[in-house]
Amino acid sequence: SSGINAEYGGIEVEEHDNEGRVITAEYENFYLVNVYVPNSGQKLVRLDYRRTWNSAFLQYCQKLDEKKGVIIAGDLNVAHTEIDLANPKTNKKNAGFTAEEREDFSTWLEAGFTDSFREFYPEKTGAYTFWTYMGGARKKNVGWRIDYFVVSSRLMADVAASEIRESVLGSDHCPIMLLLANPAGEKEN
Repeated sequence: SSGINAEYGGIEVEEHDNEGRVITAEYENFYLVNVYVPNSGQKLVRLDYRRTWNSAFLQYCQKLDEKKGVIIAGDLNVAHTEIDLANPKTNKKNAGFTAEEREDFSTWLEAGFTDSFREFYPEKTGAYTFWTYMGGARKKNVGWRIDYFVVSSRLMADVAASEIRESVLGSDHCPIMLLLANPAGEKEN
């Protein structure tokens, strides 16, 4: 189904919108928000900014969610739990796996959003979407799951599948896929 409207302006917060991280497409029954969340950086130099951005982005998505369900897709730059990366113990103070970033992601889940992949595969290990180019990480499957479809919980009944396409090469990330059982919200006969 074609979108009703697309917004390329970001999250309506000037401080954050100059980095061009968000595109929102409005469909009849949901919003699709494509995002590239700021990385906290080497030595966590952008962690404070990242946390401010996380809060503003959540508020933006909650505002959309008041109108209709939201599907957030993209690189969220966080491995939420220890099973979402190959080496959790050695990464606790690194960007993407700090306690603060993980807490912010938990806030999303408490606010009525669902990590669609973990809904289908709550205990699956070795399921990653990003591998550094260094040291043959992809071949060894030493990766991180940082790309997500986060879905308004009320839309999860319409999600038929949430998959990682790890065999697709060409980048340090692999594609992820969300299959909606009834994307147009059509009534079955």
